[in-house]
Amino acid sequence: MGKKRTYEPRRKRLFYKYLSVITSVSLLSVLIVCLTYLGIASSYWNKEQLGTLERNTKIISENSEKILSEFSGRFDSGEEVDISPLSIICNTIKNMSMAIDADIFIINMDGEVVVCKEMMGDKFRFNSSAKCVVHRGYKIDQSIIDEASDNGYTEVGRLGGAFVKTQLSSASPIKLNGKTVAIVIASEKITSSWYSYAKRILQIFLIAALFSLLISFLTVYYLSYRLTRPLRDMVTATQHYAQGDFSYKVKVRGNDEMAQLSEAFNSMAMSLSALESSRRSFVANVSHELKTPMTSIGGFIDGMLDGTISADKYDYYLKLVSDEVKRLSRLVTGMLNMSKLEAGEMQANIKQFDISVDIFKTLLSFERKINEKEIEIVGLDKMDSMPVNADEDMMMQVVYNLIDNAVKFTPQGGYIEFKTYHDKEKVFVSIRNSGSGIEREEADKIFERFYKIDKSRSYDVKGAGLGLYLVKSIIELHGGQIVCNSQLGEYTEFVFWLPNV
Repeated sequence: MGKKRTYEPRRKRLFYKYLSVITSVSLLSVLIVCLTYLGIASSYWNKEQLGTLERNTKIISENSEKILSEFSGRFDSGEEVDISPLSIICNTIKNMSMAIDADIFIINMDGEVVVCKEMMGDKFRFNSSAKCVVHRGYKIDQSIIDEASDNGYTEVGRLGGAFVKTQLSSASPIKLNGKTVAIVIASEKITSSWYSYAKRILQIFLIAALFSLLISFLTVYYLSYRLTRPLRDMVTATQHYAQGDFSYKVKVRGNDEMAQLSEAFNSMAMSLSALESSRRSFVANVSHELKTPMTSIGGFIDGMLDGTISADKYDYYLKLVSDEVKRLSRLVTGMLNMSKLEAGEMQANIKQFDISVDIFKTLLSFERKINEKEIEIVGLDKMDSMPVNADEDMMMQVVYNLIDNAVKFTPQGGYIEFKTYHDKEKVFVSIRNSGSGIEREEADKIFERFYKIDKSRSYDVKGAGLGLYLVKSIIELHGGQIVCNSQLGEYTEFVFWLPNV
């Protein structure tokens, strides 16, 4: 014997797959938020730092203009001059560079560095002959000099190739008598200021994100388990249904979509249970209905062959055999029609005809039975012409089955009453017969296939239980409806309607 199949691994995979997907999406969201925040913060930081550099270069530029306005020498002169003003400027640059952690220097209009903190000699005096190792190779592009000469200049870049890496730079002009004679440039490495700031931000952000992710993970874990729980119940239910047990119900929790799915699943189980019960009943009824007449036919024929039945009684028993054969034929025809109706293969040939005429014609075929039971026919004299749009052959079958049913269950000396009437939208046909009537519970089931009312009150129990089922199916095929009204001990009435022409 093979091992019993289990669905546990699949349930676990589904649960953890759902959990991992949601967790991954949460982590990805945090990463995107982090990167976006860092990008915005970086842009904001660069802007703030450029503003700081710009303000400081302007301060140095303004101070230098005041100092140089009293100095008549030139930056590139080799003459012995009083250099105390340049010493003040150089010292200011040095102090400012240390204060804001930036590299500040002054260039002439040819783009060469002429003053920087590295040119500060002994006793805090500017040394014009000093060779600055840091700025010796600098040569600022003329386009930057021209732009800085007018309104100042700021950039995040390499300052026209002067720097190896991208830096923050700001430049402000030094003017004497309205003419730009030099330019102050302040430059700051991005990494030197941004990394420490970003590190602090990330620490704060990651601590907050850690708590948020922990709460999110617990919430997702709970929701994932809760969302997959109805699915686990449904898997268990399908295992029961596969074994023919439709009594298992999925527990309905809440009123959301999963609850609706659970209710629909339970409803499906009820339908499957009813279908299975109907299938079993169908097989049992068909077997019984076929076996009974075939047993009778076989018994009568065997009796004739072995001499049990005398020759003078052949006509009587052959009539019984004929009735049983007709009964089998009706059963097979009814089953075929039922199958066609349920498969949607029976197509209605719609045409206009008078249903009152069909009622008269059908009654004539029951004349002998009506006379034998002395049944009074009521209402024919009041029936008017009643045209309908329907399949005449199908409606003849409806009328025949209803009249046949009425004749069977009308007691000796009873009555059958016919009525036809209409309104703007419908045509009504009523067939009422006196008799013992039908209980309310049975009246609700009488149109089910193979259903028979209590045999203790039946005058004819040889029917297969398909007639009223076919009647209801045909009428509904035409867009109408049929109902059964009954009063115990008094009457039974069938009323059906069709759409008016």
